[in-house]
Amino acid sequence: MNWLEQPIAVISEAAIQEATERQQQLTKPPGSLGKLEELAIKFSAIQKTQQPQVKNVHISIFAADHGIANENVSAFPQVVTTEMIKNFSRGGAAISVLAIELNAKLEVIDLGTVVEAGELEGVISSRIAPSTANFAQQAAMTEEQLIEALNTGKAAVQRAIESSADIFIGGDMGIANTTSATAMACVYLDKAPVDLAGPGTGLDKKGISHKAEVIQQALGLHEATSLNAVEVLRFFGGFEIAALTGAYIYAAQQGLPVMIDGFIATAAALAAVKIKPGCDVWFIYAHQSHEPGHCLMLEALKAEPLVNMNMRLGEASGAAVVIPLLRQACALHANMATFAEAGVSNSE
Repeated sequence: MNWLEQPIAVISEAAIQEATERQQQLTKPPGSLGKLEELAIKFSAIQKTQQPQVKNVHISIFAADHGIANENVSAFPQVVTTEMIKNFSRGGAAISVLAIELNAKLEVIDLGTVVEAGELEGVISSRIAPSTANFAQQAAMTEEQLIEALNTGKAAVQRAIESSADIFIGGDMGIANTTSATAMACVYLDKAPVDLAGPGTGLDKKGISHKAEVIQQALGLHEATSLNAVEVLRFFGGFEIAALTGAYIYAAQQGLPVMIDGFIATAAALAAVKIKPGCDVWFIYAHQSHEPGHCLMLEALKAEPLVNMNMRLGEASGAAVVIPLLRQACALHANMATFAEAGVSNSE
């Protein structure tokens, strides 16, 4: 785990300034393209070119089951995690369709499901255990399991870099993982479960209330306020959430930008920032989830998501949907004429 001590990569201030100056010379009023300008400047600086592009997109979906599901906190049975892994492999899931549309590399990493999926095309078996432990009774992961999950995320980013990816997207699949993400966020943000707990896969008001009660009792059992950032991830997280956390940290260390998806992915991003402050300079937040706790996490991260379409599917779907916006931002920066080139008068 020595790699966690490596510094975060730095984006050149000179490159940011150069990209900013080009934006000011393009044939439009300054700031008129809003966040598209901010995206273009960031990617121009990251890629050290005034011709930025986002051709190669790498998507890693981390899948795992959660012991906390035994507390009846999800509307769906755990077998759905395995069934969705198979659906990813067959190309029938939302992210599968989106990956094809984006011409993106899609891989699925099985970190451990109650029902084994077996060998499947496009699925990497990195099974740690059939599921995490039930954190209502004990820590979700052992230290060894946490390390293995973090390293699995790191390995996914290594594959992305080896395939010359321009951006990394991490996705999640795991029945009851909103309960894990909510518990983590409660500790990191010092909020009560009733403020963060949401419907997840479709709980009604009674189900949400029960979820909050389960989390509240678990926070007390583990004396959550005394835990450090890594321990919070170990006690309440899931294998897939820990893998996302490891991926985000390593991507920031290597200078690979990351598009953060929704509620689960943002909980992992929050963990990454708590463990490795400053890594979020490499993060772009795709959308605001319809899950109620997501807004509070985004506020804590001082993050401005690109869109809000009331999505809450997970599996990197929200992040994939906004990639065309990023591509258009880069195309505008690279290909618009300057005032001098177009013979158009600039503002005084």
